[in-house]
Amino acid sequence: MAPDTPDPLIVAITARALFDLEHSHGLFESEGIQAYAAHQRNREDDVLEPGIAFPLVRKLLALNDNAPLDAPHVEVILLSRNSADTGLGIFNSIQHHKLAISRATFTSGAPTWPYIKPFGAQLFLSANPESVRRALEHGVAAATILPAKAPQQRSGQLRIAFDGDAVIFGDEGERMSRKDGLEAFARHERERAREALSGGPFKGFLDALHRLQAAFPAGESAPIRTALVTARSAPAHERVIRTLREWDVRLDEALFLGGRAKGPFLEAFGADIFFDDSLHNIDSARQHVAAGHVPHGVANS
Repeated sequence: MAPDTPDPLIVAITARALFDLEHSHGLFESEGIQAYAAHQRNREDDVLEPGIAFPLVRKLLALNDNAPLDAPHVEVILLSRNSADTGLGIFNSIQHHKLAISRATFTSGAPTWPYIKPFGAQLFLSANPESVRRALEHGVAAATILPAKAPQQRSGQLRIAFDGDAVIFGDEGERMSRKDGLEAFARHERERAREALSGGPFKGFLDALHRLQAAFPAGESAPIRTALVTARSAPAHERVIRTLREWDVRLDEALFLGGRAKGPFLEAFGADIFFDDSLHNIDSARQHVAAGHVPHGVANS
């Protein structure tokens, strides 16, 4: 890579998040590896239907088309617990759908998470909660995606939404509110409004996404739009805004909901994916958009 080439944005994703593989996965669970392998070989020329994260991946890869010369390249890596033999059909479907994915790891049942860091991925999406937890433990932003068919695409613009505490930021605020209540939390945040929050597991990915976003012209025609969707409300908003300013990170929209259900707001934003540490918020979001659970912080102790 040339010295002036910007670092790429690399996303690692498992086959079950990319494609609808729930029938074959159910066969594996009920009848074992041999029945599963035979099914995969017999159906390897059948085109797999898009899965929950397929629209996100397609939009990410589309950013490479006609991108500014100084824009970071986007790469998607496939990580699969299939063998190379049974995974042939997955690559056939990748080619059919014209996804520019060329790098992959097939582990024949072994964990895939050890290969995330060697590939340099800043984000890992998987249907396996244990793999996601191990990735987070090793410093990679990761989220558990509940497998499903691809959601309906709302627009050509890539739209990503994040929760704040325990996702973009550390979970100190969440710990405070659980221990001493919302009133004490609000007072604590007001008193420390000019003190930057610590970074959470998604700070690195947000920074990489911001650098990619900054390479494109701003405005309504920009190919990426981001949002912070948080349960915080005034006066706890100021510390968030000042922290993002100190980090020099841009978020296009900020929704301070004060505990309101997040799902309808995410639908209004048109999120391609939303990341949150709370299963309660994920359950609300999944009724409207694709959502990734981040098993980090006190809410997941």
